[in-house]
Amino acid sequence: MRMIREAAGDYDIVHVHTPVAAFLTRLALRRHKSAGRPAVVYTAHGFHFHHGGRKRSNFIFRKLEQLAGRWTDKLIVINREDHDAALKFRIVPETDLIQMPGIGLDFSRYDGPSVPKADVQQIHDQLGMKADDALFTMIAEFKPNKRHADAVNALTRMGHSVAHLAFAGEGPVKESIQHMVKSLGLSKRVHFLGNLKDVCPLIMASRAVLIPSEREGLSRTGMEAACLGVPIIGSDARGVKDVVLPNRGLLFPLGDTFALRDAMQQVIEVPYQHTTPDPRWRIENLIRLHHELYSALLRGEEAANER
Repeated sequence: MRMIREAAGDYDIVHVHTPVAAFLTRLALRRHKSAGRPAVVYTAHGFHFHHGGRKRSNFIFRKLEQLAGRWTDKLIVINREDHDAALKFRIVPETDLIQMPGIGLDFSRYDGPSVPKADVQQIHDQLGMKADDALFTMIAEFKPNKRHADAVNALTRMGHSVAHLAFAGEGPVKESIQHMVKSLGLSKRVHFLGNLKDVCPLIMASRAVLIPSEREGLSRTGMEAACLGVPIIGSDARGVKDVVLPNRGLLFPLGDTFALRDAMQQVIEVPYQHTTPDPRWRIENLIRLHHELYSALLRGEEAANER
């Protein structure tokens, strides 16, 4: 597919992702299509305005998205809440709105039977776990909206001393969570693993993956867990509830650490047998959807040039 014309920098399509860069790029390309600007596609990995957000910040971010929507040829959203919000607030016309199931996942990398059992056992040995212990895992950058403290508080309220909690990731609030864990006397059962090159053994070693986030675009951790056959315990927040369907785990009300505790105890007492991924998450499907989108935009441009 021809994506760039012969003249340097004379692009047919510009596809933007991150919110700030996406706004600035669309601002720079805000000329009308007839003035010769390229087609502009924006993938929103979760609008910065959302249910539960602060009124003032929601208002500001919504207005910015409405403004930039005027300079957007196609808007891609990856969860239902953002789809409905884009229509409700008329960010783009319905004909220019597309919902895709994430950004794609290579299922061959997340195949449970292919994960060496020795690697899974090594995780348990590294954490000093006994045969009957249950590991819960959170894979997320240490940021306030990921709500690591909710997982720690839920663990303190559990009646099962066999439960362990592992955090994979780095970030600005990691140190405060470490202090919290130490003050609660949980250092032997809460483990900080840092960034991992391969999360598959850790997920496979877990009784469930925890996603207590305030918001997600479409939880990649949830998709990875579902592909590996490991249940998810997630908040009923945007981008989490889209992944955690009944056959993939349990939802709990955002911020309710007692409900999170109950879900963790339930998974210990009645383990899930299997979870199933959505075949639409496959990277091959997302490549096909993008190819179709780009082809349609190029055909539209060619038709306009012929006129």
